Amino acid sequence: MPNTYSQIYLQLVFATKGRETKIGATIKDEVEKYICGIFRNKGQKVLAIYANPDHIHILFSYKNLRITVPELVKIVKTESTNFINETNLTSGKFFWQEGYGVFSYSKSQKDSVSNYIFNQAQHHQRRSFREEYLDFLSKFEIEYDDKYLFDFYD
Repeated sequence: MPNTYSQIYLQLVFATKGRETKIGATIKDEVEKYICGIFRNKGQKVLAIYANPDHIHILFSYKNLRITVPELVKIVKTESTNFINETNLTSGKFFWQEGYGVFSYSKSQKDSVSNYIFNQAQHHQRRSFREEYLDFLSKFEIEYDDKYLFDFYD
Protein backbone atom coordinates (compact mmCIF):
# COMPACT_ATOMS: atom_id res chain seq x y z
CA MET A 1 0.00 0.00 0.00
CA PRO A 2 1.52 3.36 -1.02
CA ASN A 3 2.28 5.97 1.62
CA THR A 4 1.54 9.70 1.55
CA TYR A 5 4.42 12.17 1.58
CA SER A 6 4.41 15.93 1.87
CA GLN A 7 6.67 18.84 2.74
CA ILE A 8 4.98 22.15 3.45
CA TYR A 9 6.60 25.13 5.19
CA LEU A 10 4.24 27.44 7.08
CA GLN A 11 4.80 30.58 9.11
CA LEU A 12 2.25 31.05 11.86
CA VAL A 13 1.69 34.44 13.50
CA PHE A 14 -0.62 35.22 16.41
CA ALA A 15 -0.84 37.78 19.20
CA THR A 16 -1.50 38.05 22.92
CA LYS A 17 -4.99 39.12 23.92
CA GLY A 18 -5.25 42.88 23.85
CA ARG A 19 -1.66 42.88 22.54
CA GLU A 20 -0.50 42.95 26.14
CA THR A 21 3.28 42.66 26.53
CA LYS A 22 3.06 39.46 28.56
CA ILE A 23 6.01 37.44 27.18
CA GLY A 24 8.98 39.05 28.87
CA ALA A 25 12.63 38.10 28.47
CA THR A 26 12.52 36.00 31.65
CA ILE A 27 9.87 33.60 30.28
CA LYS A 28 10.48 33.85 26.51
CA ASP A 29 12.71 30.75 26.24
CA GLU A 30 10.40 28.66 28.42
CA VAL A 31 7.34 29.60 26.35
CA GLU A 32 9.15 28.91 23.08
CA LYS A 33 10.39 25.50 24.28
CA TYR A 34 6.93 24.52 25.50
CA ILE A 35 5.33 25.49 22.18
CA CYS A 36 8.01 23.55 20.27
CA GLY A 37 7.11 20.51 22.39
CA ILE A 38 3.45 20.85 21.44
CA PHE A 39 4.38 20.89 17.74
CA ARG A 40 6.67 17.89 18.17
CA ASN A 41 3.94 15.94 19.99
CA LYS A 42 1.64 16.61 17.04
CA GLY A 43 4.13 15.31 14.47
CA GLN A 44 5.34 18.72 13.29
CA LYS A 45 8.83 20.23 13.33
CA VAL A 46 9.49 23.84 14.36
CA LEU A 47 12.28 25.38 12.28
CA ALA A 48 12.21 28.86 13.83
CA ILE A 49 10.30 30.48 16.67
CA TYR A 50 10.41 33.92 18.25
CA ALA A 51 8.11 35.07 21.00
CA ASN A 52 7.90 38.84 21.00
CA PRO A 53 6.39 40.43 24.11
CA ASP A 54 2.99 40.70 22.38
CA HIS A 55 3.03 38.28 19.42
CA ILE A 56 4.79 35.17 18.15
CA HIS A 57 6.20 33.90 14.85
CA ILE A 58 6.64 30.18 14.22
CA LEU A 59 8.02 28.60 11.04
CA PHE A 60 7.25 24.91 10.96
CA SER A 61 7.37 21.97 8.64
CA TYR A 62 3.81 20.75 8.26
CA LYS A 63 4.15 17.02 7.69
CA ASN A 64 1.39 15.19 9.50
CA LEU A 65 -1.69 15.82 7.42
CA ARG A 66 -3.86 13.94 9.93
CA ILE A 67 -4.25 17.21 11.82
CA THR A 68 -5.51 20.35 10.10
CA VAL A 69 -3.80 23.69 10.56
CA PRO A 70 -6.81 25.15 12.45
CA GLU A 71 -6.82 22.14 14.81
CA LEU A 72 -3.08 22.49 15.37
CA VAL A 73 -3.31 26.22 16.08
CA LYS A 74 -6.18 25.68 18.52
CA ILE A 75 -4.15 23.05 20.40
CA VAL A 76 -1.01 25.22 20.46
CA LYS A 77 -2.88 28.26 21.75
CA THR A 78 -4.93 26.32 24.31
CA GLU A 79 -2.09 24.20 25.69
CA SER A 80 0.40 27.08 25.85
CA THR A 81 -2.18 29.32 27.55
CA ASN A 82 -2.85 26.61 30.14
CA PHE A 83 0.89 26.09 30.71
CA ILE A 84 1.58 29.81 31.17
CA ASN A 85 -1.36 30.23 33.58
CA GLU A 86 -0.82 27.00 35.56
CA THR A 87 2.87 27.78 36.11
CA ASN A 88 2.16 31.47 36.88
CA LEU A 89 4.69 32.67 34.31
CA THR A 90 2.91 36.02 33.94
CA SER A 91 1.23 38.37 36.34
CA GLY A 92 -2.51 38.08 35.85
CA LYS A 93 -4.23 35.75 33.43
CA PHE A 94 -2.63 35.09 30.05
CA PHE A 95 -4.60 34.59 26.82
CA TRP A 96 -3.86 34.58 23.11
CA GLN A 97 -6.00 36.82 20.92
CA GLU A 98 -8.47 35.09 18.60
CA GLY A 99 -7.34 34.51 15.04
CA TYR A 100 -3.98 33.99 13.41
CA GLY A 101 -2.14 34.37 10.14
CA VAL A 102 -0.55 31.46 8.34
CA PHE A 103 1.66 31.88 5.29
CA SER A 104 3.27 29.25 3.06
CA TYR A 105 6.82 29.17 1.74
CA SER A 106 8.94 27.06 -0.57
CA LYS A 107 11.95 25.06 0.60
CA SER A 108 14.26 27.63 -1.00
CA GLN A 109 12.76 30.36 1.24
CA LYS A 110 12.99 28.52 4.57
CA ASP A 111 16.42 29.89 5.55
CA SER A 112 15.50 33.51 4.82
CA VAL A 113 12.19 33.15 6.69
CA SER A 114 14.02 31.55 9.64
CA ASN A 115 16.49 34.45 9.69
CA TYR A 116 13.60 36.92 9.55
CA ILE A 117 11.98 35.24 12.55
CA PHE A 118 15.20 35.01 14.58
CA ASN A 119 15.81 38.74 13.97
CA GLN A 120 12.42 39.92 15.22
CA ALA A 121 13.88 42.14 17.95
CA GLN A 122 15.89 44.19 15.45
CA HIS A 123 13.07 44.14 12.90
CA HIS A 124 10.55 45.64 15.34
CA GLN A 125 12.84 48.53 16.15
CA ARG A 126 12.04 49.75 12.61
CA ARG A 127 8.48 48.50 12.01
CA SER A 128 5.43 47.96 14.16
CA PHE A 129 3.65 44.64 14.36
CA ARG A 130 0.69 46.22 12.53
CA GLU A 131 2.93 47.29 9.62
CA GLU A 132 4.55 43.88 9.54
CA TYR A 133 1.26 41.96 9.57
CA LEU A 134 -0.42 44.15 6.95
CA ASP A 135 2.68 43.67 4.78
CA PHE A 136 2.25 39.87 5.05
CA LEU A 137 -1.40 40.15 4.02
CA SER A 138 -0.46 42.37 1.10
CA LYS A 139 2.46 40.24 -0.13
CA PHE A 140 0.35 37.09 0.00
CA GLU A 141 -2.58 38.92 -1.65
CA ILE A 142 -4.97 38.06 1.17
CA GLU A 143 -8.19 40.03 1.22
CA TYR A 144 -9.20 41.10 4.70
CA ASP A 145 -11.62 43.27 6.62
CA ASP A 146 -10.00 45.67 9.13
CA LYS A 147 -12.58 44.82 11.79
CA TYR A 148 -11.37 41.19 11.83
CA LEU A 149 -7.66 41.94 12.23
CA PHE A 150 -5.77 41.68 15.52
CA ASP A 151 -6.27 44.48 18.01
CA PHE A 152 -3.49 46.91 17.12
CA TYR A 153 -2.61 49.61 19.61
CA ASP A 154 0.60 50.99 18.08
